[in-house]
Amino acid sequence: MTTAFDPITLGGTTLRNRIGMAPMTRNRAYGPGGSPTDEVAEYYAQRAGAGLIITEGTQPSVVGQGYPNTPGLHSAEQVAAWRAVTDAVHAKGGVIFAQIMHTGRIGHPTLLPGELTPVGVSAVAANGQVFTGAGMHDFVTPAELADAEIAETIADFAAAARNAIEAGFDGVELHGANGYLIHQFLANNTNQRTDAWGGSTEGRIRFAVEVARAVAEAIGPDRTALRLSPGNPYNDIVDDDYADVYPALIEALNPLGLAYLHLVEALPPVRDLTLRLRKDWAGPLLLNPFTAGRPTGLEDLTLVEDGTADVITFGSLYLANPDLPERLAAGGPFNTPDPDTFYGGDHRGFTDYPTLN
Repeated sequence: MTTAFDPITLGGTTLRNRIGMAPMTRNRAYGPGGSPTDEVAEYYAQRAGAGLIITEGTQPSVVGQGYPNTPGLHSAEQVAAWRAVTDAVHAKGGVIFAQIMHTGRIGHPTLLPGELTPVGVSAVAANGQVFTGAGMHDFVTPAELADAEIAETIADFAAAARNAIEAGFDGVELHGANGYLIHQFLANNTNQRTDAWGGSTEGRIRFAVEVARAVAEAIGPDRTALRLSPGNPYNDIVDDDYADVYPALIEALNPLGLAYLHLVEALPPVRDLTLRLRKDWAGPLLLNPFTAGRPTGLEDLTLVEDGTADVITFGSLYLANPDLPERLAAGGPFNTPDPDTFYGGDHRGFTDYPTLN
């Protein structure tokens, strides 16, 4: 029987175990130009015992930033700073992918330089507010991307992926989940287009497929992955035809030969769709399972044993337990995550969680 502590190969990369660190926004890119600091390197290196670390969302362009103090992968100084992070992780035998996240309509002009404003698949504002560093602000109506701008955005993803490899990452994960730009193209309430980038299912999945193809061509499909969250309402998404859209997307992605697919289960009965996509998807499947309000934990390792997924990713439990694989193998105990220190701040709640030893 396969267990979560057995190795696995994703693309051309062998993982020491099947316990993944899920991408988690930490808002601590305090270095020049939105680059990670030495403390960020320490944070990820502490968690190098994971089979795979997936970084916090990292914007591929200036306009792709939706939150304060999030890192980028679009400048030379950012690439150099990330190299210190990947070197620290590799020195401890870890594997690390960069998550590339364009937030699309989720953001605010005060977070962007000059006259830039958030962009989206359609000129449809999200309900709600975003934290800008100067308080909460209502989301604005994004500027709808024209055809030429869509092509530029796809090129930005590919350029960021090349930067990630230059920075020493083992691969990249494209963020197509949680209501950000790729998800906005997929969802029926955000994508109001009637051209080749919307309307039909084929049109709505096109951006996700073209971004994945461009990145795979830039760095190799064995170093390219995609994260999806079918039916996830986060960031004011209505994804109510996900049972039709996502199988079509998987069918279109399969020929690309990506390293893995990472599914985030948002609400029941999405497990039914997970099992369907698991069957349809030709490659390895990572799963961040729906856990009804509790963190993903020890009990979810059975999802590897029963074949539901190849790797289980842990969010807040990994945030609070830098030696999580050892704790899972021992059956605990586990540090309790402190939500007050999740976003921004100093080393507290970042690099000071104790290990068992």
